[in-house]
Amino acid sequence: MKVADKVAIVTGGGNGIGGAIAAKLAAQDARVVVADLDSDAAHAVADGINAERSGAAVGVGADVSDTAQIKQLIQRAESEFGRVDLYFANAGITGVSGLDVTEDEWDRSIDVNLRAHIRAAQLLVPGWVERGEGYFVSTASAAGLLTQLGSATYSVTKHAAVGFAEWLNITYGDQGVRVSCLCPMGVNTNLLNSPGDSDDMLARLANRAVTTAGDVLEPADVADVVLDAIADERFLILPHPAVLEMYRQKAGDYDRWLKGMRRYQHSLQEGLQ
Repeated sequence: MKVADKVAIVTGGGNGIGGAIAAKLAAQDARVVVADLDSDAAHAVADGINAERSGAAVGVGADVSDTAQIKQLIQRAESEFGRVDLYFANAGITGVSGLDVTEDEWDRSIDVNLRAHIRAAQLLVPGWVERGEGYFVSTASAAGLLTQLGSATYSVTKHAAVGFAEWLNITYGDQGVRVSCLCPMGVNTNLLNSPGDSDDMLARLANRAVTTAGDVLEPADVADVVLDAIADERFLILPHPAVLEMYRQKAGDYDRWLKGMRRYQHSLQEGLQ
């Protein structure tokens, strides 16, 4: 899909990958609704875009775990720019480390990292099928293909996000709906740089695993890869090519891969003591 003259919503757009994607979309002549839980951050990104291309973006504060607020985002996009062509389900949270996680903490991770994608798709996909065109981009993580040391909530919800994106692609791909799934490793964002309580060994382990597994990329570099993938209509977006080889190793010998991950975990734990 060519994004020029298209209308896009980018959630989690107040910084990091989302902010970079919003800017790259506008640079390619798309019009963008920048949504973020932090309203000030969303407006700041939109203002920066509009300084380069007047009227190309609006910023909106929104909690995308709330269906009503997703509806409002879509309505705002339609009133400002016209019908929505692309939706970037990019908002995410790291969740909580360990097994001792409350029901409320699990619910929050599931709502933000998974149900927000489902709810947006429920609102948009039927109209896209009727029109014969639309694009849904899910930001998951390499953790959705591999795993995340330390945080079960993050690993599980990112696996689920990949699974939902796959299902959307298979179910609606022949009806004009394009679906891509972004699965990066380390990216220099607030999410990476906020590992949580420094006394929480598992939170520190999760952060250390991401920063040592491969290069930590800049959000703008990831956004370039995303826009290239959309142009090619590729499903799996891997800014870190090594993830594909790791995924193949996992599939090729699951037990060996699990043993290797345990060894990797032990080595990181020793380095943090």
